[in-house]
Amino acid sequence: MNKHIRDGGVFIFINRNQNIMKILHMEYAGLVIYHKKLDSGRFKLPGFDENTISLTIHWNDLMMMVQNVKIKTKKLKQK
Repeated sequence: MNKHIRDGGVFIFINRNQNIMKILHMEYAGLVIYHKKLDSGRFKLPGFDENTISLTIHWNDLMMMVQNVKIKTKKLKQK
């Protein structure tokens, strides 16, 4: 990834189901980890190439990811 957390980098980790997000960054007193788990729905991720190992996004885009949750819709089966 070639990024350093002490240079102001923020690292975001999202699980395969896209319902758990962990954010790691440096504050004046040390490292901080934020953890958010959705009871339902998924985080809406920006478009990216799945072969890439890292993605640079802006702070506003991160806030949109955290706040705008894509709700899973279940299709009803006909009987």
